[in-house]
Amino acid sequence: MAELMKARINADSLGELARRIKKNHPAFESEAFVSEILDADWDSLELKARIRKTALALGKTLPADYSQAVTILRQTAADYPAGSDGLMLMCLPDYVELFGQAEADWEASMAALEQITSLASAEFAVRAFILRDEKRMMAQMAVWAEHKSEHVRRLASEGCRPQLPWGQALASFKQDPAPVLRILELLKADPSPYVQKSVANNLNDISKTHPELVLETARRWQGQNPVTDWILKHGCRTLLKKGNPEALALFGVAENDHVKTTEFMVMTPVVRIGEELVFSFAVAAENEAQVRLEYAVDYVKAKGKRSRKNYKISELTLKAGEKRTYVRKQRFADTSVRKHYPGRHAVTLIVNGIPQGTQGFEVRAME
Repeated sequence: MAELMKARINADSLGELARRIKKNHPAFESEAFVSEILDADWDSLELKARIRKTALALGKTLPADYSQAVTILRQTAADYPAGSDGLMLMCLPDYVELFGQAEADWEASMAALEQITSLASAEFAVRAFILRDEKRMMAQMAVWAEHKSEHVRRLASEGCRPQLPWGQALASFKQDPAPVLRILELLKADPSPYVQKSVANNLNDISKTHPELVLETARRWQGQNPVTDWILKHGCRTLLKKGNPEALALFGVAENDHVKTTEFMVMTPVVRIGEELVFSFAVAAENEAQVRLEYAVDYVKAKGKRSRKNYKISELTLKAGEKRTYVRKQRFADTSVRKHYPGRHAVTLIVNGIPQGTQGFEVRAME
């Protein structure tokens, strides 16, 4: 079994952090810091709780003066070599979030987040500052959007995503994402794939509450730069999965009566948890056509209701008279993000956003 992410914050990695802090602040009580964290509750804590507990322990064991404490942490961060475990060091921006929001500490906190994010992303920490003073923090994000470091530029986008997973909700940006789009405008042709992906994910967040605004943005940006075109398509992926006609047309995929699907069948009518669903189908075009192939699985949930999940198969151009046959597999093994339940499931074939047919199959418990 793969190692859980939370397991990377452990006695060894905490001890290493303590040793590096003590190097920069000899009065630091390393043993007290580690023992404060590794108490009887530690093993039961999940990842974010471990990060928070470590940051709180820093607050107890570093100097009470924030300016002095954050300077020590910045020196410690600078001592870590490139490629160090950023997950383990998420406690550093978390410390800034917890203890650095006073008006007098603003400049020191911004400088710390700007530096530390290259080692451990500050995407969660900046959200508390946005909630405290949105206008001022978004002005800072605009400055960061033009920073020489890709990590800092990514922070400008990732930190203001309206629906960042695991992050504090930014309700005002769900209601009005205009301030976010002003940041993304600065990053829409960024040369770094790391930043590009963040911008696309931010657009995708916005599309869930303001689809027309994202489509309008796509119409304005499209065709200016290949990088921007990639960002737009990835940023519109939820709209494409939902079969939004304007999104499909915008990226060259439109409803097409000349595209036909045949031979759609489930080859495993009974799937036990841990096994694979296997299905096949053929798609053909009378005239040349751009085709987006997807399928959706209706999963049975714990209380018997169904929840649909879409999966992309391919985007392709079919020549006139061309036919292609596909066999797809979908594994039904439990993971950390999905648990499977026995019951009647279904798989639906989707072509250019339009359902083409549904086939049922039974999921049963492992023998």
